[in-house]
Amino acid sequence: MIYPTRRAVAVMALGAPVALAAGLTQSGLWVSGLAWVLAAAGLILADAWLAASPGKLSLALDAPRSLGVGAEAEGWIRVAFDGSAPRLVETAASAGERLGVEPVRQVVSLSGGRGRARLRLIPLRRGEAHIETLWARWRGPLGLAWIQRQDKIDRPSPITPDIQGVKDEALRLFTRDAVFGQKAQIETGEGSDFHALKEFITGMDIRTIDWKQSARHARLIAKEHRTERNHQVVLAIDSGRLMCAPLNGAPRVDWAINAALLLAFISLKLGDRVRLFAFDAKPRIASGATAGAGAFPLLQRLAASIDYTAEETNFTLGLTTLSGGLDRRALVVIFTDFADPTSAELMIENVGRLMRTHLVLFVVFRDEALETVAAADPQTPDDVSRAVIAGMLLKQREVVTGRLTRLGARIVDAPLKGMASALVNGYLDAKRRELL
Repeated sequence: MIYPTRRAVAVMALGAPVALAAGLTQSGLWVSGLAWVLAAAGLILADAWLAASPGKLSLALDAPRSLGVGAEAEGWIRVAFDGSAPRLVETAASAGERLGVEPVRQVVSLSGGRGRARLRLIPLRRGEAHIETLWARWRGPLGLAWIQRQDKIDRPSPITPDIQGVKDEALRLFTRDAVFGQKAQIETGEGSDFHALKEFITGMDIRTIDWKQSARHARLIAKEHRTERNHQVVLAIDSGRLMCAPLNGAPRVDWAINAALLLAFISLKLGDRVRLFAFDAKPRIASGATAGAGAFPLLQRLAASIDYTAEETNFTLGLTTLSGGLDRRALVVIFTDFADPTSAELMIENVGRLMRTHLVLFVVFRDEALETVAAADPQTPDDVSRAVIAGMLLKQREVVTGRLTRLGARIVDAPLKGMASALVNGYLDAKRRELL
């Protein structure tokens, strides 16, 4: 693409007063204005002809294959000319609504016909982002013509949850809770898998003594246990309309995904098998059971593909499909939200049906802003109305969680920033108590 620069427009504009002055002095000279325009157009075309050819330019993008929400990344636009090259080139890149690119436009100095422009890639929303187009433009030697090259690359860059934060939190929790074998010696019922025999020492549970082995070795021998492995952990994430509403600066479904990935990371490390299930009006994702730490990247990619939606959640279809795909008892972790007890009725009914066979951990999204409104001292009549409504909503939420508790579900209720840790502690507690 070729188009005039500001300098070319200014040169053409100068011809107007010259033609006007010539026409006022002698009427036959009015054609000088047309001649001026034609001469300027000729200079622009000559400048474009003398400039570096767009066909000899190659544009390339160096950028990470995937990005994490909340973590900026660096990318580069590489510019290379084969043959004669301009001294300066302007570059730009465009991406979809999920990915911000800064700066919008920048000037690159070329050396030997080559140069590169640094980009800041800012993930804005989780999902499949695309870096769509690269642009480059440069002036001719006279500075009268822009020559522009546009390359459509449509390169996908999945934007995943903040995995580094997940791993950091997992390591922090591991330092405190991971040594199940030692704790099984002092707490009854915290492990039934036999691990080893060792000499009984003061402080160990007397019920761990193996009397036959003790008689054989003529000294007290105790059994060392460890928490059972190879359980199934199912992460069921509701991605319907209510879960896509914002809470503390991010959609609820993003909070759910971060907590689910943390639990998946720890479960895989502890030898359990993890499934990911996502649903709204219908099931969207249903992975098979994955095992081993090497399966975590797969769960990460699947979680990143859970999209935002405005559809209402169909609990009957979603949870019935989930239950039908489980062939053994599992720990089912449900991430969902509800507006009132009436809308939660179908959810409660289907969760109750699921609990006949499986252990259910129900994650409650605590709305701290709502709690603040309900607890604040009212100053105006409007404050009283807001506090009353907030209190009613919180009471309705307590009614639903109370019903779920009576049905046998284990409730995870914690502030958003501590929700992931509370969920992992609930999982570890269920393993210690052999509820699976």
